[in-house]
Amino acid sequence: MATTISFFLALFLSVLGLTRSDPTAAAAVPDGCSGRRIHVRRLPPRFNLDLLATCADYPLLEDLCPYLANHGLGRPTHNRSRSWFRTDPLMLELVFHRRVLELPCLTPDPDLADAVFLPYYAGLDALHYLYGRDVNSSADHGLDLYRFLRANDPGIWERRSGHDHFLVMARPAWDFSQPLSNDPPIWGTSFLELPEFYNVTALTLEARAWPWQEQAIPYPTSFHPPDSPLLESWMARVRRSRRTALMLFAGGGGISAAPNIRRSIRLECENGTEAPPSGSGYYAKTCDFVDCSNGICEHNPIKYMRPMLKAAFCLQPPGDTPTRRSTFDSLLAGCIPVFFEDQSARSQYQWHMPEEEFDEFSVTIPKEEVVYKGLKIVDVLMGIPIERVKRMREKVVEMIPRIIYRKHGGSPGFRSTIDAFDVAVEGTLKRIKARLEEVSV
Repeated sequence: MATTISFFLALFLSVLGLTRSDPTAAAAVPDGCSGRRIHVRRLPPRFNLDLLATCADYPLLEDLCPYLANHGLGRPTHNRSRSWFRTDPLMLELVFHRRVLELPCLTPDPDLADAVFLPYYAGLDALHYLYGRDVNSSADHGLDLYRFLRANDPGIWERRSGHDHFLVMARPAWDFSQPLSNDPPIWGTSFLELPEFYNVTALTLEARAWPWQEQAIPYPTSFHPPDSPLLESWMARVRRSRRTALMLFAGGGGISAAPNIRRSIRLECENGTEAPPSGSGYYAKTCDFVDCSNGICEHNPIKYMRPMLKAAFCLQPPGDTPTRRSTFDSLLAGCIPVFFEDQSARSQYQWHMPEEEFDEFSVTIPKEEVVYKGLKIVDVLMGIPIERVKRMREKVVEMIPRIIYRKHGGSPGFRSTIDAFDVAVEGTLKRIKARLEEVSV
């Protein structure tokens, strides 16, 4: 195992062209970068690369080491795959770091930068507070980073009091939001509760409703094409796929006796019969169910992608938190997502799913109507005219490029295709600019 970890670390360093003393070497900033210059902050390896060596240190978690491969994309799903990987969402920090270093508007001079990226692997560093030796010291998460930022080249932070800094945190914001007053700690770290970081923009997999500095960005799927032909080939397959199931639920839960939306979905799926012709077309069956209990689907996209390609609608009920990676898997499969509360997507991913377009590619059914008033999901979906379903599916397919993270080092022409990373960077630059204008008034 130690040899494997060392190999991944060496590969990560060599391909990025990094050294432990100088991770931000950059060429001259090209023209056309006005308002887009980003400085990558130099951090000691204890804040990023050293954390990769602890990937097998948490007995309560699956061994994370295999998912370090390909700069966080994980291992290919099969030997000949160029686009499909066994990606773990926690590795988005590595994926994002790798892609940042390909941006054309990097500057080695922080005084010229419009934004400062912190290549801190916050989710990985949180593991020893959530599952390891420091579970009772979770309020300390982030303090070491803050002390470094204030002590090492402090002018970079002080120039704008951290307002121009941003980082990626590859977990829901709730995992970093434990109140500092909790004694003893319950769950999570207190990184986002530290006043020291109130000015920093945090890109998370799920944001809370109120903090301005938090912004949700898409969960990584397992699809990371390196070039346009592979992306276009997949989108063509999605368009021609025959939808034989009206709706699909891929997930777990719903087995308790207490009323909840997952229980209602499972009961409706289990009691479903052959679907009759309707305004939405003819389907061989009402509901397909893919049991993903105990994480069995997490790194096996074949298990859920094939059924999603055959379903017209994919149900996205909240679980432990409102959002789900499955939302982005379903969009990737051309399966129209069905939400049961706004916090699952509408109020989360406005950069990638503009709110004014939300009803063009999704369906929203209030969970209270289903759980407590007996509304049948199948009745709602079968009542949607088939022409509208076709328009919604085409909208979903058109969205695919901007909700996936393309593979690093892709073909030069493909880099002009806007993906989830590009949308996140653009949104961050606009937010930082607006915030700086606001605080300067």
